[in-house]
Amino acid sequence: MNLKRRNFFKSAFSASAAAVLPLASCRAPAVESINAELEKILQKPVLKKQFFPSPVMIESLELLRYRDNFICRVRSTQGAEGISVSNNMQMLSLYPIFVNRLQPYFIGKDARELDRLIEEVYVYQSNYKLQSLALWVPLATIEFAVLDLLGRMAGKSIGELIGDIFNKKVAVYQANNFRGKSAEESIMLIQKNVEETKAKALKFKVGGRMSRNADSPPGRTEKLIPLVRKFFGDDMTIYADANGSYTADEAIRIGRMMELYKFDMYEEPVPFDWFEETKQVADALTVPVAGGEQESSLYHFRWLIGNRVLDIVQPDMFYFGGMIRSMRVALMAHHLGLPCVPHISGSGLGYLYMMHFVSAIPNAGPYHEFKGFNTAIPFECSTSTLTSENGVVTVPTGPGLGVEIEPGFIKKHKSVG
Repeated sequence: MNLKRRNFFKSAFSASAAAVLPLASCRAPAVESINAELEKILQKPVLKKQFFPSPVMIESLELLRYRDNFICRVRSTQGAEGISVSNNMQMLSLYPIFVNRLQPYFIGKDARELDRLIEEVYVYQSNYKLQSLALWVPLATIEFAVLDLLGRMAGKSIGELIGDIFNKKVAVYQANNFRGKSAEESIMLIQKNVEETKAKALKFKVGGRMSRNADSPPGRTEKLIPLVRKFFGDDMTIYADANGSYTADEAIRIGRMMELYKFDMYEEPVPFDWFEETKQVADALTVPVAGGEQESSLYHFRWLIGNRVLDIVQPDMFYFGGMIRSMRVALMAHHLGLPCVPHISGSGLGYLYMMHFVSAIPNAGPYHEFKGFNTAIPFECSTSTLTSENGVVTVPTGPGLGVEIEPGFIKKHKSVG
């Protein structure tokens, strides 16, 4: 492992985590042995059942809709209730899968068995044939509501249900997407966003998104890479996201520019399912290569981690099917000394689910994705201002999600299906 990657990983771990997992562990044994170790992690339960001595039977599970907003509401036979807000951009297309393929399975099940239920519903009605966003976004919506219910019953935050609390505050990086604009226009818009949050890190887009080396517009990336560093100075942490724009050779060429200007992360340099090419890029560069936003398989992640294809893992809370599956990815990465910087979906309350997840992982990266707070959903939070204070957001500590959505807003929603 090169020095640049060591420095990133060192900054990503707390002192206690580093003591448990020294960087010397990166001298890995044979891949077969690593796979056996990672398999043990995959088999361990995530949800802390010890908080629930008695069964928590699911009496009802509903999908509610108001305009383009989707809420999942789950109730137990004891009268407890949990709420989640879905990834609305995706659920507009996927709500029939929620209603027809997932919802019926959970009725009458014990919510304490959530680890097992997620595995079993994957097989139910051959749902595995739908793997990817089609299945995992609706399932994550259900999981988040069940975790909210369980957290409210136990008086625990979602983070406390799935792990120990390592991070009570989350430092954010300001994510930007100004493809299609010139380098000069982009830098002004990036500055405006950073100024709003006072973030000490930022991420901007390079390339042309799955474009096989086309830029958007032509010449933008090569102008913007040095311009961002010059404009924000040496103290700013800078990440770049290619969204699979390049072939391996071109990705390496662009990555060399990022190295020259001391970038800290290079996300999806080649298309997400080009595993061999991703490793080729990662092996050639010192800038850490990140990926996983589009990944839908635990065993693909196991391969990517075990074979050192990625330097930073990025499961998406919605796209990957929830926090339990994402926690398994984070723990596999932690076992081999790799940080986790989860991707977040931009709609609904994705940033809240991301913060609870980050609070509970031992290998959180130094900064985490931020795309703005959703002010369209009215709620109150008594334990956090949920504002960026000098680039840092406090994770809610109340039970479940830690927020109370306005009852009148929920009442506007009507049952789907």
